[in-house]
Amino acid sequence: MSKKHKHDDHEEHVDESWLIPYADLLTLLLALFIVLYAMNSVDVKKFEQMSQAFSVAFNNSGAGILDFPSAVETGQDPKKNDQNADDKNNTDANKQPDANVNKDATSEEDASMEELIKREQAELEDLKKKIDDYIDKEGLTSDLETKLNMSQLLITISDNALFSPGQATVKQESEALASAISKMLQEYPTYKVIVAGHTDNTPVGRSEFRSNWDLSSMRAIRFLDIMLENKSLDPTRFSAVGYGEYHPLVENTTAANKAKNRRVEVSILHSYVDSTNPQQLQVKQ
Repeated sequence: MSKKHKHDDHEEHVDESWLIPYADLLTLLLALFIVLYAMNSVDVKKFEQMSQAFSVAFNNSGAGILDFPSAVETGQDPKKNDQNADDKNNTDANKQPDANVNKDATSEEDASMEELIKREQAELEDLKKKIDDYIDKEGLTSDLETKLNMSQLLITISDNALFSPGQATVKQESEALASAISKMLQEYPTYKVIVAGHTDNTPVGRSEFRSNWDLSSMRAIRFLDIMLENKSLDPTRFSAVGYGEYHPLVENTTAANKAKNRRVEVSILHSYVDSTNPQQLQVKQ
């Protein structure tokens, strides 16, 4: 009975001896992948230490697959790697002072710009007051208007105060106005000045001008000509432009509105304003 019992136990158990070499194979594959991963950034000292550790773990004799130095890239020099690491550390250390210098430079630039804005705003406020006093003194409150913002000091002059209908020649009695403005500008020689002509949408009826473009441009030029008779002004800081009927203040629906749109504008620009950017100049109006 005892022999039969042992025979039955032998038949009930499945032979699992194959698991041993299978487990060894998986272990070796795992070790291989670990080695390959580690070799992406080769460190000779760490490689040798890891080689010894794996060799001891998988082979008590101390000889294993990681004992071969050929796995290391040819030409690698441990001292060179250490030197490269030191160079990188030095480079990173040097970057911090540069960042501080750039930060300080930016702060100085911001402070300088803020100071410039304050100074120019104060100067243009002073100029605006002088022009307003002149307007009140000469009784021109219905023909002239001044506005000051962060872009410019804008002087708006009605066309009736300067020109006869459909003409671009400045009235003789109005030449004094252009001369007075130019004389005030003598005290502020660093600003750029743009003289702009505007019309309403009524087509020109004179053969002298082909369109409102021509009329608005010539009005701006003729007014600027009188201003630049003052030889104390630098002509390189002045320019003239004609906008025709295409930048109205109000809709050209009534005679009163059309009269508002017919005008000459003298813009005294802050130095930080781009005078070549029409969009920026239009925002200021």
